[in-house]
Amino acid sequence: MEGFAIVLYYSNMRGAAPAIRIYNLFGESGDLPDVVHCETIASRSVLHDWTLAVHRHARLHQVLLIERGGGEATLDGRVVPLKPMQIVNVPVGHVHGFRFMPDTQGWVLTIAAEILDEALLSVEGLRGALARSAVVRGTPQIRTTMKQIFAEHAARDFGRAHVLRALSSAMIGLVARALTSESGGNGTVESSLFRRFDALLEQHHLERWSVADYAEALAVTPTHLNRITRAATGDTASHLILNRLIREARRNLVYTNLPVSTIAYALGFEDPAYFSRVYAAATGVSPRAFRAQLHGDET
Repeated sequence: MEGFAIVLYYSNMRGAAPAIRIYNLFGESGDLPDVVHCETIASRSVLHDWTLAVHRHARLHQVLLIERGGGEATLDGRVVPLKPMQIVNVPVGHVHGFRFMPDTQGWVLTIAAEILDEALLSVEGLRGALARSAVVRGTPQIRTTMKQIFAEHAARDFGRAHVLRALSSAMIGLVARALTSESGGNGTVESSLFRRFDALLEQHHLERWSVADYAEALAVTPTHLNRITRAATGDTASHLILNRLIREARRNLVYTNLPVSTIAYALGFEDPAYFSRVYAAATGVSPRAFRAQLHGDET
């Protein structure tokens, strides 16, 4: 598992030179500093001559809404034209890039994977819909919600974090609705199998199930399960299993005062030092250093 983690996130480590860069936000290496991140398309694109080379985000989900202008998006190798009132869904880990027309206007909403974990219930099936990169027609409701999120993000009113989480949850629900509407629904056998896998992952990730364990519970082969997860998310089942464990670790580091060793044992690691190595390989920073960055001191 440790070796796998190093391969998955090695491009976050100093000295790596991958063909596809992995960023948190484009050109940045720090963790997402807020509940969500909000910026206009122009604010970052103008710094890069309106072209953002192909890259991916290890722990972030993005939704873009084009207001005026356009261009083209590269989504996992597909080039898709962009027009006004279209939304772009970019799931965690998907390779994407953009070439915007100069002076294109619109919004970019970035949501941490941990926030999605809190908001998405496996039984509702939204995760499967949101797990594919796509460009679809937006709606007035999506535009209104996006503007509300940006207004709340810019303000510093009481209850801001709670309101941002609620609005972001509404946004991803509306995006999932738009995605399923344009694809004619999400009821194929493959989609159903992925939703079942996702539900099992939520139930058993703390038990450290392997790909074979999940495949057996779903009555398929590990090879077939990997085929399904790749079709749904562009990633292997083993990557998704590790990513879910890392997100759980991050959540514990952020929201509890538990010692790192206690978190390691709770996540099924027999050796806290091994847990720290896996976490550092996956995120580029040790658990203690990550917590220190959040709180400004060592824990």
